[in-house]
Amino acid sequence: MTTTVAIAYHSGYGHTARQARAVAAGVDSVPGARADLRDVSVLDEALWQALAGADAIIFGTPTYMGSQSAIFQAFAEASVKVWSEMGWRDKIGAGFTNSAGVNGDKLNTLTSLALFGAQHGMHWATLGLPPGWLYTSGGSPQDLNRLGGFLGAMAQSPSDLGPDAAPMESDLRTAEHLGRRVAATAAQFARGRHERAVA
Repeated sequence: MTTTVAIAYHSGYGHTARQARAVAAGVDSVPGARADLRDVSVLDEALWQALAGADAIIFGTPTYMGSQSAIFQAFAEASVKVWSEMGWRDKIGAGFTNSAGVNGDKLNTLTSLALFGAQHGMHWATLGLPPGWLYTSGGSPQDLNRLGGFLGAMAQSPSDLGPDAAPMESDLRTAEHLGRRVAATAAQFARGRHERAVA
């Protein structure tokens, strides 16, 4: 049984796309799981069909001015038909974001993504990691979850670095962790549904 995890993301300058690829690598590292990267700047039927068929959807967007990008928001608003039919209800949902600032108000974006998932009736998967780096005096920027998020994966890309150089490796490994966690959770839910159906 294959578990499909769609990664529905927008990237303005390529940094969030790199983060999305790291999430996909995490998904693909789980036996029986398959990542499906989908750029939400193209609102075509193929996108909606892919999301409908996925066991889980991980949403990703850069944080601009303290919130998700306008293009991601357009996707969210365009999902109203899916919402009216509760088409994503009981899927696993999760989120990730990237900004130039270390803080950048990324939590506000992740909160918006979690609320978006909740409106669709999804089960939200958290990052499931303790904070790294500045949480203890012995922390390092190389720690997983170095930015200390809980609701999803955070990354930081300095505004003068291109996507070939940012986000940094620890942020990408944190994104991979999120992908693995969601894939494993979605597989567990799918097994439970299957066992209940055949019981």
